[in-house]
Amino acid sequence: MSRTPSVDEAAARVVELEAELESAGNAATGGDDLARSRAVLHQWVDSVVGVVTAPGTGRVTLIHANGTRTGIASPELPFLLSRPARFD
Repeated sequence: MSRTPSVDEAAARVVELEAELESAGNAATGGDDLARSRAVLHQWVDSVVGVVTAPGTGRVTLIHANGTRTGIASPELPFLLSRPARFD
């Protein structure tokens, strides 16, 4: 997977926004750091036992096996989950 300057710019902007809120942020855009983050995310997603999609509000709620919930605000994800996803 090649890394484009726009990925680095987007990651830097997110870290900058977090700093404005006096909160630390870390970016992983390649190499071992990105590989580790992806592995952790895959394991975390595998703990999902339920999904609630709300395209009208741009939210997805994940229900995990341990009973916790995770809310994701996204303009794209609820629509991907509310119809058959195509990745071709």
